Order: sequence, then structure tokens, then C-alpha cells
Amino acid sequence: MDAIVTRGLTKYYGRTRGVEDVSLAVPRGCLFGFIGPNGAGKSTLIRALLGLIRPTAGQAEVLGMDVVRDREKILARVGYLPAEAAFWPGMRVREVLKLSAGLRKLDCRRQAEALCERLRLDPARRVDELSLGGRKKTSIVCALQHEPELLILDEPTGGLDPLMQREFFALLRERQAQGTTVFLSSHILPEVQHSCARAAVIRAGRIIAAGPVTELAGAGARRVVLRGRADIERLPGVRDLQTTPEGAGFLYSGDINPLLAALAAGDVKDLTMSEPDLEEVFLHWYEEGGAGI
Repeated sequence: MDAIVTRGLTKYYGRTRGVEDVSLAVPRGCLFGFIGPNGAGKSTLIRALLGLIRPTAGQAEVLGMDVVRDREKILARVGYLPAEAAFWPGMRVREVLKLSAGLRKLDCRRQAEALCERLRLDPARRVDELSLGGRKKTSIVCALQHEPELLILDEPTGGLDPLMQREFFALLRERQAQGTTVFLSSHILPEVQHSCARAAVIRAGRIIAAGPVTELAGAGARRVVLRGRADIERLPGVRDLQTTPEGAGFLYSGDINPLLAALAAGDVKDLTMSEPDLEEVFLHWYEEGGAGI
């Protein structure tokens, strides 16, 4: 059984589009990336999965339960980290963590203490005295301390320094090894590429690509940089061509033999070919409006 399944999920706010016809499956035990720029519909989908908003059309199931009918049961088994968290002013970190655990009728003191130590979070500090990173750490502990089956994380690393980002992803990998499913929404492409096994890309409220991250990043394309001259401009597989007096750089997809023939017929002094990173593919999808490269 998949941890998350949506079928034609649609949400409109009046005439304004939130998400449209989203069909998605997130396998259990997977660290799944959900990629899109601000305004693409990432947070809308997350709120629908948590039952915080009611879909306009379509269906969604989380841990085998309907997001509308079984909302409270789902929330009991999910850890949620919002992009921006707000706390009651004057409360100390330990009080926030106790309140979060108490809402679930759980004693999470041991886990909370261990997580605070890992993230270098002082539980005696008042939340309104914390930096953005400190507030983010507090949110992370709230999401993880009850050891949920599914973690839904919306832009989780904002405000964290590089050391804490590394520790945070170490925590996620440990939880995944224990069977936890992680749904990580982000617009930071490298952290998805380096941490997630599978991902989906959303643009203007619609899923435009989904699958293993290695396939999304490669998409059958190569990043080519050559020094010298070759007649490659008219090859159908050439994309994102950038020329300089010394040579050219471009993305190439499709049959490689025409490219090799064009290079052999030219005057090429040096050549490198590599897989493009996810950010290059992502920018192509958004700027060119295509479904891949």
C-alpha cells in the first residue's frame, strides 16, 4: 500500500487555481521530493492531504485513509512541519514541545530531549527570542518527537545553517531506515537530488513529471561542453545552446550518433559530456514549458 495516493485532486479558491487534476502515489518507506517554485501549488496539496482544506474535486488517501472522512486519524499518525510556524509568545521551547505532545496525549520527553541535543536547541529558551533557525528546529522536534509513520515537511530547511541541514537529513535517513515515509516539499533542487529516491515536479498546479530522481535528473540528456568548432546548431537534440568564441555548451537528448558525427566532422580540441543536474532539468521544464529534455 502506498503512503499517499491522490486521484484527480483539485482545489480552487473561488476562481483562483490551487492544484488541478493531481494524481500521485508515494510508496511507503520512501523519501519523496515534491518540487516546485513558490506559488506552484505545493502547500495547497499538503494542506489537502492533512485535511486542513477540502478538495474541490478528486480524492486523496493518506496511510490508506480518506483525507476528508478520516482527518483526525490521519493527523494522529503524521508529523507535519509547516513552511512557517507560529508559537505563543513567551513560551519556552520545552513548553511548546510539551504542548505539542499533549495534544496527541503522548509523553515524548525522551525523544524531545534527544532531538534537542542533536539539533543543538536549548529547551529553556523562549521561542520569541529564537532566531529563524531556532524556530525551525523547534518545529522539527514537534514534527518528529512522536515518531510518526509519515512525515510531511513543507520547505523544512529554511533558516537552518549548513551543519544543521546535514544533521536534519541524517535524522530523516534514520527515520526512513526505521520505516517512516517522508514527503519533502522544496524548491531547493540540490537537497532533493541528494536526499530523495523519488520525486514529482509541479508547475502551475499540475504534476508535469514524476519518478526516480536519477531519471528525472538525467531524463536521457547529456550536458556537453566543447572547445573548438562543430556544426551542431541544427541537430534536433540540441537544447539550451550557449556559444562563445572558444566553443559551446548545450544539453543534448536523443540518438547520440548524429552528435558524434557532427563532432567528428568539426574541429574539436576538447570535449566533456556529463549528466545534467536536477536544477538544469527543472529550469527547462519551467522556462520551456516542456515535459522533460
